[in-house]
Amino acid sequence: MSFSDLFDSGFKKRNEDHFAAIVRVAMDDGSISEEEKAFLDRLAQNLNIGVEDYKLILKDYKSHPINPPVSYDMRLERLYDLVRMVYVDPIEGNQEHSLLKKIAVGLGFHAVNVKYILDKALTLVKNGADLDLFIQEIKNMNT
Repeated sequence: MSFSDLFDSGFKKRNEDHFAAIVRVAMDDGSISEEEKAFLDRLAQNLNIGVEDYKLILKDYKSHPINPPVSYDMRLERLYDLVRMVYVDPIEGNQEHSLLKKIAVGLGFHAVNVKYILDKALTLVKNGADLDLFIQEIKNMNT
């Protein structure tokens, strides 16, 4: 096995784990709506997740860990995907809020300010922010 094969498989695994975290949010209410399915289909394509892997992840999404990216920008991109899924499937109740917080902390956001970050992130997505604006606004919170 070459070094590039190791890198490719690691990259693929991180994408699958990220996708599984988004599926976990989608499945929190017990089912995937048509809007969620459309979002998951687009996300799977963007993350280069094949049809077979897609089906396996949907079946066993809880077996995938939440692997935080090293790069802050990549964490923000993953948070953006997560919050967009939440926007498609609005959060209701303490269980869903707790799950969102856990995943955000798992992505590498500090537990002390995760509620503040999530409130801001949810507002940005609700207001139609694209990825670039989302990243800019979240970064501006820290300055």
